[in-house]
Amino acid sequence: MKKFTKETYINWYKDMLFWRKFEDKLAALYIQQKVRGFLHLYNGQEAVLAGALHAMNENDKMITAYRNHVQPIGLGVDPKKIMAELLGKVTGTSKGMGGSMHIFSPEHNFYGGHGIVGGQIPLGAGLAFADKYFERDGVTLTYFGDGAARQGSLHETFNMAINWKLPVVFICENNGYAMGTSVERTANHDEIWKLGLGYEMPCGPVDGMNPMKVAEAMHEAIERARRGDGPTLLDIKTYRYRGHSMSDAQKYRTKDEVDEYKKIDPINQVLDIILDKKYATEDEVKEWDKAVKDKVSECQKFAEESPFPEKQQLYDMVYEQEDYPFLKHR
Repeated sequence: MKKFTKETYINWYKDMLFWRKFEDKLAALYIQQKVRGFLHLYNGQEAVLAGALHAMNENDKMITAYRNHVQPIGLGVDPKKIMAELLGKVTGTSKGMGGSMHIFSPEHNFYGGHGIVGGQIPLGAGLAFADKYFERDGVTLTYFGDGAARQGSLHETFNMAINWKLPVVFICENNGYAMGTSVERTANHDEIWKLGLGYEMPCGPVDGMNPMKVAEAMHEAIERARRGDGPTLLDIKTYRYRGHSMSDAQKYRTKDEVDEYKKIDPINQVLDIILDKKYATEDEVKEWDKAVKDKVSECQKFAEESPFPEKQQLYDMVYEQEDYPFLKHR
């Protein structure tokens, strides 16, 4: 595995802080009704992505559910285009027609962004099957939440993936709540990683608030898949500081509970290492913070100044046939 160097920690801090502030800006734009529909934010879960990116290589893919704004940023998608997509602008990743829950960029190995709970799980195995079939050196990281772990399609997918030794890593991004229902209330036990035992699939829990722990577990699972030994189930225990979506009143948990998890904020954990090891001064950190703030502002400016799509676009993206005989609309 790649070593954790000075540059690793500095880049983690800058990246995770940018993802956090990017999501905060989207929350503000949602309140202003500039982002419409549902909005699911990633605040608190940044270490899960940071650790994964450290372990991935350029051939590996990622697919996830609808909390999906920052993953493509980590994979190299221009954040301006992602913010434009959330504002429904033609300069967005899907020309404004995907919105918050359907960010997509196959050229950056990011395959969504899926609004159907658990719908991405079999699709992730399908991507892995394609890599195995065509003998490509790629592993697919398939993310889902603790609520989606109760879907029947998960078991069908697990059975096929382990039977065919597909190069896939199944990652339960376990933030403790399926919308407002705690993990304890959705099954007979609260250890989601144990779902892998019935398939004799390598599995285990991971500290999802620590990017180093995530990277180590991801590396082991990814390399297992890459050498042909099949899938792994990682139960990455994390926490979201905001609600399930912007419409969540969060009556199922207390402020004290949220505050306890903020004591182990992954961004602060990395910052503490940077300062303790004297990788940077406090003045340098302030400069990074300002650069992040400026970068988020640039994204907002680009998104707000971009035009909305023309109505004709509704017809341009339905069929490949350019002269399809649509009925004229009123």
